[in-house]
Amino acid sequence: MKETEGLCFSFANLGFSEWNDIPAELLIGILCLADDRTVVVASGVCRGWRDSVHRGITRLSLSWCNKNMNSLVISLVPKFTRLEKLILRQTATPQLEDDAVEAISSHCRELAELDLSKSFNLRDRSLFALSRRGRNLVVLNVSGCSEFGDAALGRLLGSCRNLRSLNLCGCGKAATDEALKVIGSNCRELQSLNLGWCDRVGDEGVKSLADGCLDLRAIDLCGCILITGI
Repeated sequence: MKETEGLCFSFANLGFSEWNDIPAELLIGILCLADDRTVVVASGVCRGWRDSVHRGITRLSLSWCNKNMNSLVISLVPKFTRLEKLILRQTATPQLEDDAVEAISSHCRELAELDLSKSFNLRDRSLFALSRRGRNLVVLNVSGCSEFGDAALGRLLGSCRNLRSLNLCGCGKAATDEALKVIGSNCRELQSLNLGWCDRVGDEGVKSLADGCLDLRAIDLCGCILITGI
């Protein structure tokens, strides 16, 4: 198959005569050095590879996918259930929809890092779905997700007790003083917060962060025009 040309290693020299002969540990070690597109292709080479990849891969990026990312996510996440880090950054026309995020929430129960940046089509349904797994999230990037509302964001952050990094840049409708109060009350482990161009953030919200997030080390308030300089 043309798609597997990049996987045609000289296994005969290593004593392997069939694809299935390759030990799972060696296969995962090789794929950890490959690009993410190759990892997806490898999962379809044969049954043995499929099972090994699905069990062994904990990090995956689909940002290279410029067409049908939504369908690809829905197809893959029920199989890659051990994922701890998933990058779905949109680089061109936004593709990701709420049903893909709901699939992620349903199947990726060990997910700790999630990047949904520039997913302009996502709505509050996505945040409500993620709130079911909020306790596991450590890093969340939803920058540019401009359709999220503050009530849905508050629902999610209310369950994110272990969150350490949060990027809300450009989430003007979601990042309000009310949402920041939730962060201050629940996200006590937070170390990095990006609120760039969140023009509904004011002094009250910043004070809630200062009072509650005592380990906060980096904060971006660029474009937060309501802050007076407290």
